[in-house]
Amino acid sequence: MSGGNRKTQRIDKILVHLGYGSRSEIKRMVKQGSIMVNDTILKDSGLHVDPFNDTVEVDGKRIVYKEFIYIMLHKPQGVISATEDKREATVLDLLDSEHALFEPFPVGRLDKDTEGLLLLTNDGKFAHNLLSPRKHVPKTYEAKVDGDVGAEDVAKFALGVTLDDGYTTLPGELIVLSQEQVEDVLISSISLTIHEGKFHQVKRMFEAVGKKVVYLKRVQMGQLPLDPKLDIGKYRELTMDELSLLGKD
Repeated sequence: MSGGNRKTQRIDKILVHLGYGSRSEIKRMVKQGSIMVNDTILKDSGLHVDPFNDTVEVDGKRIVYKEFIYIMLHKPQGVISATEDKREATVLDLLDSEHALFEPFPVGRLDKDTEGLLLLTNDGKFAHNLLSPRKHVPKTYEAKVDGDVGAEDVAKFALGVTLDDGYTTLPGELIVLSQEQVEDVLISSISLTIHEGKFHQVKRMFEAVGKKVVYLKRVQMGQLPLDPKLDIGKYRELTMDELSLLGKD
């Protein structure tokens, strides 16, 4: 515990960040003797502590400090990938208050009608590394496509297709998983891995070959797959092993 080095922070700031109350509420808790630092009752709410090495207890319960949060969300359809919106439900509306207080934001986006893997974090550097065009982090989707997706489409996607605005995509890995006749329409179930994140890219790639995506789900980002046990609309924090799959030290 010290007052000046780079590792320390004011204890009231730490506790506010972790959701224990406002600064005035923390000050009142200090006066009540509810906070202890290294087994000593805290007298000064402005005291600097090292949150990773000093022991801080609130009402007899030790706090676990973390600066960043990393969340895997199984995004449902009908929810937008934004931090706030006046008319639509956002992915942040799916979080409990204990996670929302970290003020995470979506790493990239999924369209409103697309479901699947979406990462949320408050670690800007981590998000930037995953989204950087120079990284070409692969993203894998499963989709149902109205039409006969065949070998010709697989070959076109492998070369890159030209979108409606004239942009030619990087090569994509298209796999046809199955096909079924639904009434008088042939529906192709496919897997597609792309290496960039243009607006509505998967849908526009299929439009470029004369077909329409009717269902879309992201199932993997980089080396990280969507947890198959995670129900639609649910989320959990990433494990250390999963973070390492995304290049997080």
